[in-house]
Amino acid sequence: MLSELETQLQDVMLRDQFRFRRQFEQLKRAERQLRLNEDELLKLAIRIERSSALRGKRASLHRIPEYNTSLPILDHREEIISAIQKHPVLIVAGETGSGKTTQLPKMCLEAGYGIAGKIGCTQPRRVAAISIAQQIARELQCNLGEEVGYKIRFSDKTSPNTLIQLLTDGTLLAETQSDRFLENYEVLIIDEAHERSLNIDFLLGYIRRLQPKRSNLKLIITSASIDTGRFAEAFSGAPIIEVSGRSYPVEIDYRPIDPEVENQGDYTVEDAMVDTIRELLETTYDGDVLAFLAGEGEIR
Repeated sequence: MLSELETQLQDVMLRDQFRFRRQFEQLKRAERQLRLNEDELLKLAIRIERSSALRGKRASLHRIPEYNTSLPILDHREEIISAIQKHPVLIVAGETGSGKTTQLPKMCLEAGYGIAGKIGCTQPRRVAAISIAQQIARELQCNLGEEVGYKIRFSDKTSPNTLIQLLTDGTLLAETQSDRFLENYEVLIIDEAHERSLNIDFLLGYIRRLQPKRSNLKLIITSASIDTGRFAEAFSGAPIIEVSGRSYPVEIDYRPIDPEVENQGDYTVEDAMVDTIRELLETTYDGDVLAFLAGEGEIR
């Protein structure tokens, strides 16, 4: 029975391997001392079977994804997949519009990851984590919360079958309290690392110290073209792959607030922006509108 269990240990989820291995060694010592507890042996066998079944279920959901071939990062797809498989750390330098945020998790799937543990992708902001999870779920043609999900403070839309999980860097940092070795993950993508928030810096330092104990954990750091050399140096000369961005022509149309309206007293800059957006929607609207305001109060 024990020899059969030992062969099954390699088929369980990453998060269970160390715990099951330790319990298995305890049972082996008990067998040598003729004190083997059959009930404990049966309990371990059931746990191993459940974990193996979950891994098998996740493997059945795993598939080669389709890509948006218009994105510049797809020109480097084979190079990126090969680098993920060969190196413990990869740095992807890509400008806005390159497609790195939505396509890198899918490339990790194609590289064979996401079965024994999740592919985690961090975002600095909650709104980004949710919207990117929604986009990847649409591209993979699955329900949000199943193969693709997100986890942010006060909201967890994942399942045991989640292969790709979007989460804020603060959420991942909080997970280190209960999952010290980050054994829920096969791959971690730290996106927008050039923002250099405290959470991002703490995470990168934590993972760098963790890697000698987690040789099977892959780390991908994405950044704008700045700071990539410093990231590579911090991770023992990790390879850097440069990805071009995609830009569109920008037309500047300056619209000062009408002095007569502004002097009414209760007419604000936000009111002027709403009027401008309404005019765009009614006349020249073609695509989406991105509006920048001074702070959260104005946005609300």
